[in-house]
Amino acid sequence: MSEAASTVETPVKVPETLFSEENRTSAFKAKDTLLLIMTFLPVLIGWLAKVLFLKPSEGVEITGAYIFFTIKLPLMDLPITEAQVNSWLVIIAIAFLCLYLTHGIKAGVYTKRAVLAEWAVEKVEDLVRSNMGEYFMGMAPFIAAILGLSAFSSLISLLGLFPPTSDLNIVGGWALLVFILITYYKMKCGPLHYLKSFCEPAPFLAPLNVISEVATPVSMAFRHYANILSGSVISVLLAAALASLSQLLIGWLPGFLGKIPIFRIGIPAILSIYFDLFSGCLQAFVFAMLTMLYVGGAFSLEDYMKKKEKKKAKKVSNTLS
Repeated sequence: MSEAASTVETPVKVPETLFSEENRTSAFKAKDTLLLIMTFLPVLIGWLAKVLFLKPSEGVEITGAYIFFTIKLPLMDLPITEAQVNSWLVIIAIAFLCLYLTHGIKAGVYTKRAVLAEWAVEKVEDLVRSNMGEYFMGMAPFIAAILGLSAFSSLISLLGLFPPTSDLNIVGGWALLVFILITYYKMKCGPLHYLKSFCEPAPFLAPLNVISEVATPVSMAFRHYANILSGSVISVLLAAALASLSQLLIGWLPGFLGKIPIFRIGIPAILSIYFDLFSGCLQAFVFAMLTMLYVGGAFSLEDYMKKKEKKKAKKVSNTLS
């Protein structure tokens, strides 16, 4: 056997006992259990609030978020609605889910939760890198937060809770935050550069550019809100139509047999796969993509570097003088 062949190294597997020993401790298991309970507890709170405050409706009823109470303020009252409460419940659930996935994570030790957490981070970072560039890699946690908050806010409708994304105020707040980020990155090259951007490609287009600037958060909010709300409305109308169809076709049967909404068994669940599951995740992805494209497109890295070089050169000249 040659000397080169004898030096070939076989891959070293990381022993699972490095993590399993810690995982066997009662303290670790107790913390794991507590994190899981805190992840699902917000859903139970949402169900409890719905049972205590919301009255069961008769027939088809499509309404907005229920108002729990109103805080009196000098300028205008602040209503605390079902959308706001459920939005905070989703935030709390996501926070504890992240704590659970990262609990006990170690470098070089690969467990199922560590692989899942690493996969999620890598996918978001690749998304930011491909759409915004290396300069914006610090935006990855923000984009991940948008994806998670938007997706889970829509998916809680599968659990019978009001989705916060069906409230324009919630989605409008997200869009306003994105608009602030767009303006911030446009201003990084200076106020003059920001004002000049409204005159491109021609000065007479400045009014249209101003309207387009203001329309950006409005279009983002209405696009997300309208798609989620329309899915919820269509699902309710289809369920009501299927119940009426069941009554029409088998209502003549005696006793409880005529009251069974047979066409509502299974069919609404299939429709929910699109309107609640697929559409909710799709709209979260679209909102995150628009955020990356708008913020990344608002910032000129070349102009920003030129501005930094000028500042640096001016500082050096002032020091020498």
